[in-house]
Amino acid sequence: MSRTIRRCFAVDLHDDADQIARYRAWHRSGGPPAAVTAAIRADDVRELEIWLVGDRLFMILEQGDGYDAEAKAARDAANPDVQAWDALMRTFQKPLPFAPDRTWVEMEQIYALSEQPSSEGETSLADGDQPRA
Repeated sequence: MSRTIRRCFAVDLHDDADQIARYRAWHRSGGPPAAVTAAIRADDVRELEIWLVGDRLFMILEQGDGYDAEAKAARDAANPDVQAWDALMRTFQKPLPFAPDRTWVEMEQIYALSEQPSSEGETSLADGDQPRA
């Protein structure tokens, strides 16, 4: 059975309503060039979603076993359509304050409901319990 791995990334947009509207328009259905969408799908990316709040973007990428980040980076670097798209998107994006030389910084998962114990034996902050570090 093939597994799916979910990874999440964040980047900011320049805080300009017109620029954000243009960025949104580029990401509407059919907005990205077909060659860019094909390049994403060719690398066993099974789903890719971008969410927006204010000027912050959050990307959820679901990849299959065939996804190879280094191979994808090499193919993307050799693909003029992907390079043009990336250059255009970078005009809208600004790095996060703690990662000044990067866009789309991968996030660390710190919570999953599926990893939490059942309600039996649950701790309660109201009872004076403290979270464990």
